[in-house]
Amino acid sequence: MTNTISIAGHSIGRSHRPFIIAEMSGNHNQSLDRALAIVDAAAKCGAHALKLQTYTPDTMTLDLDEGEFFIDDPNSLWRGTSLHKLYHDAYTPWEWHAPIFERARSLGMIPFSTPFDATAVDFLESLRVACYKIASFENTDLPLIRKVAATGKPMIISTGMATVAELDETVRAARAAGCRQLVLLKCTSTYPATSSDTNLLTIPHMRKLFACEVGLSDHTFGIGASVASVALGATVIEKHFTLARADGGVDSTFSMEPEEMAALVVETERAWLALGEVHYGLTEKERKSLVFRRSLYVAEDLAPGDVLTEKNLRIIRPGLGLPPKYFETLLGKRVGRAVRRGTPMSWDVLSSADDAFQMPQGKSRSDRG
Repeated sequence: MTNTISIAGHSIGRSHRPFIIAEMSGNHNQSLDRALAIVDAAAKCGAHALKLQTYTPDTMTLDLDEGEFFIDDPNSLWRGTSLHKLYHDAYTPWEWHAPIFERARSLGMIPFSTPFDATAVDFLESLRVACYKIASFENTDLPLIRKVAATGKPMIISTGMATVAELDETVRAARAAGCRQLVLLKCTSTYPATSSDTNLLTIPHMRKLFACEVGLSDHTFGIGASVASVALGATVIEKHFTLARADGGVDSTFSMEPEEMAALVVETERAWLALGEVHYGLTEKERKSLVFRRSLYVAEDLAPGDVLTEKNLRIIRPGLGLPPKYFETLLGKRVGRAVRRGTPMSWDVLSSADDAFQMPQGKSRSDRG
């Protein structure tokens, strides 16, 4: 099934190279200069799109530092801080969006963002975004889904934590509200995620179930999961991106550095090219390699009437003689003329007086298999 869509003139689908999104998130570390440097680096790596997140601490949560508003999970990257402070440290100031988008467009990338409430959607519309992303934690926020879908622009929705029933609600809500171009990203909402929790086999199932384009929002280390996802039909790959993990930041631990992003672009494209189509037999570029197959050759000088044996008839390279499948058939047969060592075996080498020889049906004496 193909569901090719278009974002700002860039086609996305199984007949096109994977669409690679560099997610800046909070890796700007509250510096516009660093944010612009991240845009430059993403473009140099070959990423097709640059994504931001659009919110303020107050549109995300309440300014409380107790109870469920305080992160005390010992395994969390953000343990010991409140939700409000985390979002304050991570958010991208809204006045930065325009210069970041302008830089990305000037470098040939598609800039867009993840809105987290209705005010963010309105703001992003004023910046003429080409598409929208819905984060995993918002994929059950149906009012937000409908607000974004009503813009009529392509939607990319991460599916982390969502059940099939919840995704069905989300997809139905988006389509009913006007979304005609949809991408669902398989996502594991842990930071970082492990390969064993990634469950890439969901990707082809999701494509069939929801009849839309599919991809991967990848929080694992390295590029292995992303490359493998392409083989399973992923057409969009999203990875968090930073200049250097050592610089720190709220998302740095599970973000890619430039060399890794460049490798991701190259290797996912190679994986896509390698998929090809169902094909058996010779390709045009393999034609020259036929000579390196094994075939039947005369291995000793023979006189007329000599008998072919396992010693004077060999299965060797190159492949210019009869195929090896005729080896047993030819043993014990006589040659009808003098044959030099190194002669490729052919039917016309045999003696026509050998009454025991029966030519394989459909073969002529000049055939070499």
